[in-house]
Amino acid sequence: MTRWPAALAAALLLILATAPPAAAGAPITTALYTADPAALVVGDTLYVYTGHDEAPPGGTNFVMRDWHVFTSGDAATFTDRGARLSTGTFPWASADAWASEVERGPDGRYYWYVSVNGDGPGWMNIGVAVGDSPLGPFTDAKGGPLISDSTPGSSPLNIDPTVFTDDDGQVYLYWGSYYGLRAAKLNPDMTSLNGPVITPSGVSNFWEAPWMFKRNGVYYLAYAANDAGCSAPGYACVRYATASNPLGPWTHRGVVLDQVSSTTNHPAIVEFKGQWYMVYHNAAAPGGGDFRRSVTIDKLYFNADGTMRKVVQTGGNDANLALSATPYTSYVSPWETLGAINDGHTPANSADHSHGAYGNWNRQGTEWIEYRWPSARGVGSVAAYWFDDDLGIDLPASCRVQYWNGGAYVDVPGQSPCGVAAGAFNVVTFPQVSTTRLRLTMTSRPGYSTGVLEWRALP
Repeated sequence: MTRWPAALAAALLLILATAPPAAAGAPITTALYTADPAALVVGDTLYVYTGHDEAPPGGTNFVMRDWHVFTSGDAATFTDRGARLSTGTFPWASADAWASEVERGPDGRYYWYVSVNGDGPGWMNIGVAVGDSPLGPFTDAKGGPLISDSTPGSSPLNIDPTVFTDDDGQVYLYWGSYYGLRAAKLNPDMTSLNGPVITPSGVSNFWEAPWMFKRNGVYYLAYAANDAGCSAPGYACVRYATASNPLGPWTHRGVVLDQVSSTTNHPAIVEFKGQWYMVYHNAAAPGGGDFRRSVTIDKLYFNADGTMRKVVQTGGNDANLALSATPYTSYVSPWETLGAINDGHTPANSADHSHGAYGNWNRQGTEWIEYRWPSARGVGSVAAYWFDDDLGIDLPASCRVQYWNGGAYVDVPGQSPCGVAAGAFNVVTFPQVSTTRLRLTMTSRPGYSTGVLEWRALP
């Protein structure tokens, strides 16, 4: 088979236009895929409530049917307490266990607010379950949705509830999507509204996933935004705003978390044992992706004026030096994406270009990709996941690793054979070299071009 005709003209060196992704944080678990975290501190225990992604490899839709609870005493190691709530808890709901949050009520019980698909008119509703402890067991607290399409002033897409209790005991509910942020007071029963739904003002570029907290008398609202000023098309960052009143008006302050390796982004911010943390999700776990996400946690710091410093994404993929590199190539076809090679995604197979793919069709022979760092890095192995689309791009005939020795590119000495297998990372090991540039040269099979889905560089 042949591919569509390529543009004839191409620059010799092509550089990714957007900034390279930050290193991804280590998942709190790799036993299952988790998403949309919420955090709660009770005594000496940090509780993280997550959705559960069950999409198959290469899936293109969310499959979420229950929520899990994880606990930690040090914000470093987490124990999965299992699925403590599911869509089956709500007889009036049908599917879609989306984002949620738990808050302790005035009666000392714990109320779990969730995004679910109702059986009636409309799409997403917000339900509420209740339990006597942070681990439940939880039961439907209302017998119907707290927020639905029939709620005056509600959003056409009622998702991502966050709940905040002020110092005076008043509880506030926030939620919303690209139709805008919504907010309302809750009655002490935690299952009914105390007054009208409002649309807070001053929340710039709001997309979804609000999170509310208070520090030193200042109200903070973090939320996912997907404007061009903070993320690549189709991805999201986390912006935040502050206010002197829990219902606003809000003043935008900036970006606190850059885009992650999954298209969605979802913050939870909490203070635990004197340290503030950002809990969020990405696609860093093995086999992860946009619909197979993983919750992670990183420290968050404040400036003296109360503004938040941007969170540094650290942890599990921090060893992947490619994530901090700028990619270059001898040629990339116009419909492929050089930036795909270091976006942190783990492909499901060699045809999985759900995160984009690098390819050099219709070039044949030897082409290359490379990483450049602003200062020297010690590299001791690389791992290439080859792209094979059955449309002109195939597995390479051979490959080799080279590095910049300060004056020229030379083969990395002592490198193991460069594998060309499909459906796996092909690892090349060698005695560690210190360099600012690392290159992978690929020689195609006769009649084909070559492609790469992900290329890792490790110490």
